[in-house]
Amino acid sequence: MTSTLQPVQAHGCQGLVCRLPDESQRATMLDAAGALPQLAISHRVASDCELIANGAYSPLTGFMDQVGAQSVIDSMRLPTAAGEVVWALPVLLPVPDTFSVVEAGQSVALVDPDQRVIAVGELGQLFELDLHHYAQSVYQTTDGAHPGVAALMAAGNRFAAFELTALLNRPRRDLSTDRYFLDPAQTRAEIARRGWQTVVAFQTRNPIHRAHEYLIKCAMEPLDGVLIHPLVGETKPDDIPADVRMRCYEALVQGYFNPERVMLSAFPAAMHYAGPREAVHHMIARKNYGCTHMIIGRDHAGVGDYYGTYDAQVLVDTVADALGIVPLKFEHAVYSKHCAGMVSMKTAPVRKEDTVFLSGSAVRAMLANGQRPPAEFTRPEVADILIEWATISS
Repeated sequence: MTSTLQPVQAHGCQGLVCRLPDESQRATMLDAAGALPQLAISHRVASDCELIANGAYSPLTGFMDQVGAQSVIDSMRLPTAAGEVVWALPVLLPVPDTFSVVEAGQSVALVDPDQRVIAVGELGQLFELDLHHYAQSVYQTTDGAHPGVAALMAAGNRFAAFELTALLNRPRRDLSTDRYFLDPAQTRAEIARRGWQTVVAFQTRNPIHRAHEYLIKCAMEPLDGVLIHPLVGETKPDDIPADVRMRCYEALVQGYFNPERVMLSAFPAAMHYAGPREAVHHMIARKNYGCTHMIIGRDHAGVGDYYGTYDAQVLVDTVADALGIVPLKFEHAVYSKHCAGMVSMKTAPVRKEDTVFLSGSAVRAMLANGQRPPAEFTRPEVADILIEWATISS
């Protein structure tokens, strides 16, 4: 094992932010929350509450105020008491027009669509933003067909700063088990228990395929271990459900990886599809989870044709030194029939006539047509899970 690196520090602060009460505190606070004004939030905002409270969004202690949000939108810098730090996406609390409590300093309870109190905290001043400028700066488009832009516009243009006191309930889970939901502090403890000093994170929202496997294994070679960290919060309606994807990751890890060098855990964030900006956002969060490196591949966090193939790699290069987590950049990986295995554009001749190009979009299209993904695309155990799901859901 390597011994040159110390565990990574939390982003922009001395230690992880924690707004997770113990059970006795939680019970008392839940009782008191019943008397507070209730502010309705979406499932996406509930995910942000959890990531603020568990420290994944350190140094944030709540939802951004106007100054912070505007600075992030304009310059990817977040003002903090210790100075500016790199931050890529605004983390905002939309406020419905029907919510009448606007007094700064008022304690309120945030309630999700299932009428569960997610968090309590102190309300700040209301503010508005130029949403078209926001969309163009963060998503590089104002096209309403972009899922991130659509979510932004649907939430309205009324926001509140909010200092989060405590997370009282976890957001709704679409998985049947909580065993994969490790908070940053728990993830860091497991990394330490394993004696890893270098850990590479792998982000995905798609079922894992041979290109993913190839990239992960290449990244693992010089490092101590990998955190396979699929995003399991809200995604597009046509994305494959989180529980199906987790079964795919389990099958691949069990059959094709050294389990002593792999951690499989869930990242409970919503997807923004913000391309390059979201790549930086993902790196910050994985740094807080204790990772020293992160894989940035083709079209990271992209959707449609809104971003160039390697735009995310270009952007992360400009801020990597300030982030304190190393991007591992990879070319497009494909299956070469000529080479009888996975290759990248950098490592082998790629001839269209004997190449299988791999992507999450391709597997979704196959499944929608009732086709079993071939062995060149994904491992047979993964294909079994996917075709079973597609058959049941059709």
